[in-house]
Amino acid sequence: MAAMAVAACGCGQQKSDNPLFNEFDALHGIAPFSEITIDHYREGMLRGMEEQKAEIEAIVNNPEPPTFENTIVALDQCGKLLSKVRGTFSPLANSNSTEEIRALQKEMSPISSAHSDDINLNPELFARVKAVYDIRGALDLTPEQRKVLDNTYKRFVRSGAELNDEQKAKLRELNQELSMLQLTFSQNLRHETNNTFVVANSLEELKGLPQENIDAAAKMAAENGQEGKWMFNMQRPSCNPVLQYCENRELREKVYKAYYNRGNQDNEYDNKAISAKIVALRIEKAKLMGYNNYAEMALEDRMAKTPDAVYELLESVWVPAVKKAKEEIDDIRKEIRKDGKSFEPEGWDFMYYQDKAKQAKYAVDEQEIRSYLEINNVIQGVFHVANKLYGLTFKEITSEVPSYEPTAKAYEVIDRDGKLLAIFYSDNYPRDGKGAGAWCTSFRQQRYENGKRVIPIVVNCCNMPTPNSEGLALLNIDNVRTIFHEFGHALHSFMRDVNYNSVGGVERDFVELPSQINEHWAFEPEVLAVYAKHYKTGEIMPMELVEKIVESSKYGQGFATVEYIAASLSDMDLHVLTEAPAALNVMEFEAEKLAARGIPSQILPRYRMTNFSHTMGGGYSAGYYSYMWAEVLDADAFEAFSETGDIFNQEVAEKFRKYVLTPGGISDGMVMYKAFRGREPQIDALLRARGL
Repeated sequence: MAAMAVAACGCGQQKSDNPLFNEFDALHGIAPFSEITIDHYREGMLRGMEEQKAEIEAIVNNPEPPTFENTIVALDQCGKLLSKVRGTFSPLANSNSTEEIRALQKEMSPISSAHSDDINLNPELFARVKAVYDIRGALDLTPEQRKVLDNTYKRFVRSGAELNDEQKAKLRELNQELSMLQLTFSQNLRHETNNTFVVANSLEELKGLPQENIDAAAKMAAENGQEGKWMFNMQRPSCNPVLQYCENRELREKVYKAYYNRGNQDNEYDNKAISAKIVALRIEKAKLMGYNNYAEMALEDRMAKTPDAVYELLESVWVPAVKKAKEEIDDIRKEIRKDGKSFEPEGWDFMYYQDKAKQAKYAVDEQEIRSYLEINNVIQGVFHVANKLYGLTFKEITSEVPSYEPTAKAYEVIDRDGKLLAIFYSDNYPRDGKGAGAWCTSFRQQRYENGKRVIPIVVNCCNMPTPNSEGLALLNIDNVRTIFHEFGHALHSFMRDVNYNSVGGVERDFVELPSQINEHWAFEPEVLAVYAKHYKTGEIMPMELVEKIVESSKYGQGFATVEYIAASLSDMDLHVLTEAPAALNVMEFEAEKLAARGIPSQILPRYRMTNFSHTMGGGYSAGYYSYMWAEVLDADAFEAFSETGDIFNQEVAEKFRKYVLTPGGISDGMVMYKAFRGREPQIDALLRARGL
C-alpha cells in the first residue's frame, strides 16, 4: 500500500503519494510522466493485480445465475488500475528503456504471467462464462455483444480452460518460461542494436557518405569516447547510409555483417539458444493444447486460418519476386563493371549499386529527393491526407501537456464535427534505450466510461535521421513511407469506437491494412505538391522529379519482396515443426530452408532469426506473413479510390472509415473488408503495385 498524503483530492478521498493511484489531472488526463518512479510502477502493477483478483473473485462468488452483464461485462471491465499502470509503463519500456525499467520487466514477467493464468485457468470463472455462452442463442444481444461473448469464451478455451489440472500446471510453467525468454530476447536485441558499433578511423573511409551522416557518426564517436573517429550503430538511420552511399566496400561489409549478426555474436547477448528454446516451448505448448504445431494454434483466430493458406500466398509471390530480384542483380553486375571492378556482388553491395542502377535507369538522385523531404513538412503532409480523407485537423499542444520525451510532439486530433477525437504523440528520433524500427502504441486506448467516450492517447515511435547542425532532418523515400505507415495505425486507433475492451483489437493479419493503405498517398503527385518543399528555398518539388519518383517506385521491389518473404517463410518454417530438432541452430535451419527454395545468395531475410523480434519477441509469431496478407487487402482497397479517378473520394473514404477504421473487432476482418469493398480482395492489385 502506498503512503497516503494529507492533501485531499476533489472527490473527497485522500490523494496518494503514488501518482498512478490518483486521477491524472493534466490536460486530457495525460500521465505526469516525470513524477512516476520505478517504485511507483512496481507498486501500481502489484496493486492492480490485487484489485483485479478481487474483482474476479466477486464475479465467481456472485450468488446470482451467470448473465451477460454480471459475468461477461464484469470480466470485460475489470482490471482498470492494472490497465492504467501497464498503459503508462509499456510504451516507455519500449521507447525510453533504462536499467531500472529492464530490471522491473524481468521482475514482473513471471508475476504477470501467473496472474494472467490465474484468470484464464480459473475453473469457476470459466464455468460461468460457458454457462452464458451455452445459452447465447436465447440472449437478446447486439452484434457487438455477441462478438464480445464469442471472443471471451474462445479466449478461455485457447488459454487452456478445458485442460485438466496436470495440463494446466504444465501450461503455467510453459507460459512463464516463454514470457521470460521473449523478454530476454527483446532486451538482448535492443542492446545489440544500440551498442554494436563499427568504427571508421579516417575520412577517406567515408568517401561518398553525405556530410550530415559523417557529422552524426563523428558525434556518436565523441559521445562514446572515440573523439576524432566516426562510429555507426545498428539503428537504420546510422548504418543504412553507409550501405547505400559509402564507396568503401570493406566498411560496407563490416556494417552489413554487424547489422545482420545482431544476437549472433556468441556473447552474453546471443539469441541463438534463446530462439531455439522458444521454438521448442511453443511446439510443446501447441501439442498440450491439442494442435500439431504452433502455427496451427496461432493461425486459428486469424484471417488466414491455416499454414497452407499462408504458404500459398507467400509462394505465389515468391516465384515472380525471385525472378525480378535476379534481374536487379544483373543490373548491379553491370554497375560493378562500370565501376571498373570485377567481383561478384554480395549482400553489402546491393544497396550501393542498386542506388547507382536506379540512377542510371531513371536519373533519380536520392540525395536530391531528400532535400525536399524535411521531416516536419512530411508530417504536415500526413496530416493533410488525414484532413482530405476524413476531415481531421491537428493542433500542437506540446508545451501544454506532460512530456515523456523532449523531442516528442503532442497534438489534439479534432474530428470534422469539431469534437476532440484523440491525442497524438509523434516521437521520431533514435536514442539509447529506444527499440529499433517503428511502431504505434498508446498510453490509453479508446473506451467508454459512464456512457462517455474516453479519447485515446496514441503514440507513433519511429527511428528517423536525427536533425543535423541546422536542426533539419532530411528523409529518404523509405523514411517517408514508414511515417505514413505508422500514422495509418494511429488513424485506426483514433477512430476506433467500441463499447467493450474484448472487441478493441482485430486479427493480426488484418491489423496492417489501415497502415499499409495509408502509404499509398505518400507519393501521389497531388500530395507531394503539398509537403515536398526544398529545405532551403521552400520550392515545391518539381513535377519532373515527382514523375521520376513515380516511374522508379517499383524498382528494387524484387529485392525488397524477396527479403520480406524470406523472413516470413523462415518464421513459418520454424512454427510448422511438429518436433523440436535436437540441438537446433536457428541460423543454420533458416539458411538451409531458404537455399532449398533458391534464394539468391546476395539476399538475406529482412531479419535473421536472432534479431527477428516480430516472431521471437512475440506479437507476430507465425505471423510475419501478415504484412503480405494485408498488402493484398491494401492494394485492392486503394484501387477502390483510384478507380473513381479521385484518390480522396469522400464516398469511398467514408465507407473505409465506417467499415474498417471505426468498428474495432466487432466483426471478422473479411466481413469488414467485404462490407467496404463489396467483394473479397484480389491479389492482382498487389502484383501490379509491386511491379511483379
